[in-house]
Amino acid sequence: MPPVAPMLAKPAKKIPVGMHYEGKWDGFRAIIFRDGDEVIIGSRNEKPLTRYFPEVVGLAKAGLPSRCVVDGEIVIARDGRLDFDALLNRIHPAESRVAMLSAQTPAQFVAFDLLALDDVDLFSTAFGERRELLVERLTGRDPGIHVAPATRDEVTAALWFEQFEGAGLDGLIAKSLTGEYEPNKRAMIKIKHSRTADCVVAGFRWHKSGPVVGSLLLGLYDEHANLHQVGVSASFTMAKRAELVEFLTPYRMDEGESAHHPWLADLAEHDGTRLPGGLSRWNAGKDLSWQPLRPELVVEVAYDHMQGNRFRHTASFKNWRPDRDPASCTYEQLETPVKCSLSAVFGNEPPSQ
Repeated sequence: MPPVAPMLAKPAKKIPVGMHYEGKWDGFRAIIFRDGDEVIIGSRNEKPLTRYFPEVVGLAKAGLPSRCVVDGEIVIARDGRLDFDALLNRIHPAESRVAMLSAQTPAQFVAFDLLALDDVDLFSTAFGERRELLVERLTGRDPGIHVAPATRDEVTAALWFEQFEGAGLDGLIAKSLTGEYEPNKRAMIKIKHSRTADCVVAGFRWHKSGPVVGSLLLGLYDEHANLHQVGVSASFTMAKRAELVEFLTPYRMDEGESAHHPWLADLAEHDGTRLPGGLSRWNAGKDLSWQPLRPELVVEVAYDHMQGNRFRHTASFKNWRPDRDPASCTYEQLETPVKCSLSAVFGNEPPSQ
């Protein structure tokens, strides 16, 4: 049966009424295929994740029905919240390192849909029925496998939207109880947080197509006045990218000036400071060169949530802020999510049957 492309979600600004609601998990989307002792973990791009999560294979053998296909999310928890960086570290070519990390930071599986059970294909079965089967067959079977907490109450969903972010979740997912499972189609709805921040524009990268701006490099100051790269803003039309070249030219630093740029001067002193251009297995072969700018420009951007001390996703350009002092662009301006632990989230799981 594998691979199967997962069903996707389209964005919405408000929580829709009259639907099934779950938290939006910030992990690796995974469709697990189990046939006895054979387990395959498919991913969103349909490439198997099996070798990177041997402990999830063990969980599947211990906690899933002997023949099934289950859609869900692989997550890692640290200090009571989801840790996406720990997940990224697991995608490593060295089997020994994968084995070490699987013991040090074991992953868990959050199941939210059942696509096949025994010899029955459930793709055309209404989601409400699939959910009932999922709860019946998975709840309480293994502590490392969770059935995604869910509600049909809009007030509860709104409360979860505010609370669960503190545990690292990424908003809400809304599903139709009568809907079929539609691979690779945006048949669900996702509701994510929307916030703004004023950031220093401390550099830019060229676009891969030619001499126009590809992305703006964004920075925020910490309490010690160190400027951290917190993300990029990159969604511009080609006309806007060309305009940005002219707009940014007066702020570009020549070779002599750039030695004093906060991301280039005395690199040895940047212990713990996020800098652009770092090499990793995720960006091998990519052009990571960037053009330093005098840190004098401030831009207002929209973002959804933080991953550690940086934006989890690409930030959206909103406006230039000539009225803001770059030194005032600090982490302190960022909204702090309500404190919440994963144990509280999982406390909303269905009771054991």
